Amino acid sequence: MSLLFNTLPVTARVSPTPFQVAIHKSQLTELETLIKLSKLAPPTFENSQLESPYGVTTHWLVAMRDQWLRSYKWKTSEDRINSFPQWKTDIEDLTIHFVGLFSRKKDAIPILLIHGWPGSFLEFLPILDIFRQEYTPDTLPYHLIVPSLPGFTFSSGPPLDKNFDTSDIARVFDHLMKDLGFESGYVAQGGDIGSRIARTLAVDYESCKAVHLNVTFMARPEGMTDDSLNAFEMQGIERFQNFRTTGCGYSIEHATRPSTIGHVLASNPISLLAWVGEKFLEWVDDPLTPEHILESITLYWLTDTIARSIYTYRQSYPPPPVAAANESRWYINVPFGYSAFPKELAPLPRSWVETTGNLVYWGQHQKGGHFAALEQPEALKSDLVEFVEQVWPSINSSK
Repeated sequence: MSLLFNTLPVTARVSPTPFQVAIHKSQLTELETLIKLSKLAPPTFENSQLESPYGVTTHWLVAMRDQWLRSYKWKTSEDRINSFPQWKTDIEDLTIHFVGLFSRKKDAIPILLIHGWPGSFLEFLPILDIFRQEYTPDTLPYHLIVPSLPGFTFSSGPPLDKNFDTSDIARVFDHLMKDLGFESGYVAQGGDIGSRIARTLAVDYESCKAVHLNVTFMARPEGMTDDSLNAFEMQGIERFQNFRTTGCGYSIEHATRPSTIGHVLASNPISLLAWVGEKFLEWVDDPLTPEHILESITLYWLTDTIARSIYTYRQSYPPPPVAAANESRWYINVPFGYSAFPKELAPLPRSWVETTGNLVYWGQHQKGGHFAALEQPEALKSDLVEFVEQVWPSINSSK
């Protein structure tokens, strides 16, 4: 482990176990064999289109398979991951993996960064890299903690004998932050599933003093019309409606048949590449590099993540009559910041989002999609810093 940024605060009440990724060669050999042996579907009208509205094309899948076998090197990814300090710690009956950059400044502000599906801690490594290039452990103004959700990558899976959802993840993550010495207060940031977890932390946990999101899934607020919206905002609503019409079939499958789709995707790496790779193609603004996509797919495969990671979708189906963010139960009373990216799945107007909380900061961007931390790390980092610097002084003075 890097000796930089790895000193926990003196207020920490646990001593997490340092962790480094070390995938055994036999796992990589097995993966390579399975990729080679995997069949592709026969040609069809749908998979033969060059730019298909029906999902990934055979052309793309073949090109990615060949690159996976010929040029992608997991060892490069492993070395990059291991350049960041990592730990594991036990909470309840779970083992939670997390990446962290810890400051030596006594007044450093704790920030919890929460990923979603089909993401992982990898999403936030570009932001962490910006911080560690910009600061030293003695000057870093923040403690940055990126946990792997239960069931994802190097965290253990959710319980086998009882239900477990985002409210349970929020409880575990609040426990994690308190264990790391931040019981007096921290900021939570999240996108995708991470946005729901962060909202729960802001609403239900006193130690979460502020929250920053980059997506909110919600219905049109009651009594609100389109009359005051501009063309850009109307395009965002249309994008969300299109996603709900033609883009959310995967989520219904996750919610209603998680066992079936889990078995299908965990048994074949090309199936996993198609299912998850589609999201990295469609949910972004500018395309991600093949290396980024293959790194994420490979990490999911090597850690048996896919079948363990889709459980949170069950709590959203059948869909509630009112989206959670619209309910008074989920109104954020603590300071609430938001970063809006145009190719997000739900790029909704500010006037909608501000009905869901005490919105004090809004960052509107012209580029970026669902994986904002990966696509636009500088922009998301800048927004987060501005928001935290705006709200923390008053939070700190009230302690």
